[in-house]
Amino acid sequence: MAALARWCLRRRLSVVLLWLVALAGLTAGAAVAGSAYSNNYEIPGTESGRATALLQQAFPHQAGDSDTVVWHTDGNGSVRADGVERRMTTTLDEIAKLPGVASVTSPYGSEGAGRISQDGHTAYAGITFDRAADEIGAGRAQAVVDTAKAAESDGLRVELGGTAVGLTEGGSAHLSEFIGIGVAALVLLLAFGSFAAMLLPIATALMGVGTASMGIVLLGHVMTVADFAPMLGMLIGLGVGIDYALFIVTRHRRGLKRGLPVREAAEQAVTTTGRAVVFAGGTVCVALLGMLILRLSFLNGVAVAAALTVVMTVAASVTLLPALLSMIGLKALSRRERRQLAEHGPQPEVPTGLAARWSAFVERHPKLLGTLAAAVMLVLALPTLSLHLGTSDQGNNPATATTRQAYELLADGFGPGTNGPLTLVAGIQGADARLALDKLPQTLRDTPGVASVTSATVGHSGDTGVITVVPDTAPQSRATSDLVNRLRGEVLPKAEDGTSLQVYVGGPTASYDDFASVIVGKLPLFIGAVVGLGCLLLLLAFRSIGIPLKAAAMNVAAVASSFGIVVAIFQWGWGSELLGLGAAGPIEPFLPVIMVSVLFGLSMDYQVFLVSRMYEEWLETGDNRRAVRVGLAETSRVINSAAVIMIAVFLAFVLSGDRVIAMFGIGLAAAVALDAFILRTLLVPALMHLLGGANWWLPEWLDRRLPRISIEPPATPAPVPVPAAAPAPAWVPGPRAAERERTPTS
Repeated sequence: MAALARWCLRRRLSVVLLWLVALAGLTAGAAVAGSAYSNNYEIPGTESGRATALLQQAFPHQAGDSDTVVWHTDGNGSVRADGVERRMTTTLDEIAKLPGVASVTSPYGSEGAGRISQDGHTAYAGITFDRAADEIGAGRAQAVVDTAKAAESDGLRVELGGTAVGLTEGGSAHLSEFIGIGVAALVLLLAFGSFAAMLLPIATALMGVGTASMGIVLLGHVMTVADFAPMLGMLIGLGVGIDYALFIVTRHRRGLKRGLPVREAAEQAVTTTGRAVVFAGGTVCVALLGMLILRLSFLNGVAVAAALTVVMTVAASVTLLPALLSMIGLKALSRRERRQLAEHGPQPEVPTGLAARWSAFVERHPKLLGTLAAAVMLVLALPTLSLHLGTSDQGNNPATATTRQAYELLADGFGPGTNGPLTLVAGIQGADARLALDKLPQTLRDTPGVASVTSATVGHSGDTGVITVVPDTAPQSRATSDLVNRLRGEVLPKAEDGTSLQVYVGGPTASYDDFASVIVGKLPLFIGAVVGLGCLLLLLAFRSIGIPLKAAAMNVAAVASSFGIVVAIFQWGWGSELLGLGAAGPIEPFLPVIMVSVLFGLSMDYQVFLVSRMYEEWLETGDNRRAVRVGLAETSRVINSAAVIMIAVFLAFVLSGDRVIAMFGIGLAAAVALDAFILRTLLVPALMHLLGGANWWLPEWLDRRLPRISIEPPATPAPVPVPAAAPAPAWVPGPRAAERERTPTS
């Protein structure tokens, strides 16, 4: 790291130009190639996956996205009235002529049977695009929305639903970025007191995230990348990027205050804290890439995209940042700090104020505070026990969204199951199978939980049949999932018995249930691998059995409690409508995997920065009480500042208008808040005080066999005194002190 730091400092202009060229080159490449994101949740080998594959082979014309136009008349009006029928027929004809629209099915024609509600107040038309929603583009979808909305008049309300229509909704991701960066800038300015020092972490993070974002666009042409992956990467990258730069700038400023020249202070900051940043970023990447264990193409792209963002932010922190630090010189300090340095020379930094008092307070009351912190985490984690994985659909959108309005009109007029019918796809291999398929609709109509069933439709090849089943409950309801299980486990096996008929259940609910079951089945392996690798890294870094075990327990606590908050807001609906997050609904099946990856990585960051300072003090003195007290006092302020920045960035993305990103934003913000303000500054030091020297215990035989790595070698001479809660025990030489054969002074 020292060699890298010196090279970047000597060639600071070249480093800045290299980053600018890389960003410009990737931006040009992304602009030429365009995006190729995909939201295909289907998993090959599952029943819903086989149903989708058969359907696409037999009915390729149905491969395009299907959306709906719903209209409703108020009062005594009817959708069958001549004026309404003429107006909507003309509108549907105009929509059929728009670019990208393959066909429109009107309720007023022979193909529209059943598309007018029994009370005559609601009707809907089907719009089929010529391609999947991922390929349509918001412009063409907006043209359909504008044309349909133009038909509205007094007493006639028009709403639209469907995946393509959903492309026209949502807030601005750029607004989220600006708000998050603005709050981060304010926190940095208050922490540093220097405008120049405030700009550097933000500039570094933006450069890393911007470069990674362009790389993710190109990555979408190589592997499956979800459309929310770039925003998720930006969310993570801005948070960790600003934080990593904050840690390095803080160490650099400390060096300047000690009287070091600018270049030497920057080199020392990269050599010490920069190594901790690389280690912390590595743990985040390990946690993210742990998703590859699941072998799901949809998650593989998300994992690689997020890890790429972290790699680029770490690279910017240890290369671009030192170059910028050398450019601004002593302006990294505030005017008051520069004036004090010039008038009084270097002064020892003694932790004072709230940080030192809090550290001493924790030392005096470890049992009480530790119990209180554990109780808070337990209470917040309780909602996680009711976690329901499933499909959140457009019925969960904000109340003002046209997709939400269309969803509710369909549910009120035709029943909630209309918004997510089940698709039964059958393989027909003989006459007995065809006969069994023709009898199946009547059997399905007599099945509890079924609202309506269509007749069987056979493809042109004659070997595939399709039946549409409308449940009497919403797609995201547990009752609909129970119906899927009942069809698969009881109804269809009886219908297939003694014939060659093979029927697969597909549709939104079936697809999400299959996706969730596969993920839940692999989740223990995934969590075990991520926790195990994290513990191994900490074991090598801190030469202790207790530190990794405590870190694993704290990480699990942070994940469980943050999931409890996500469940309460999004699944139970506590304040979700007031926050503009839509109605209550199930949690996306892929959310636990991605959040576990990110949260384990971020939690490890704070563990590394907190415990590395404690470990350094332990090696110097061998006094556990002093090590914990000094480590907490010296790092709590910077950890809290970093946490506030990360929380602000994560919460800002709630304004993106995307429910999935809002889940990530609130979940990650809650986890960081709990981790920084309860776990790392309260529960962890309390436990370390209670365990005493056992914190640093490692069997001798294991110590001899483990390779030695150092996260952050010391950059300061002797530790400075910190106000103690009680008279400290006699000084005991620590391992590092014994090696140097120094005689300490108290």
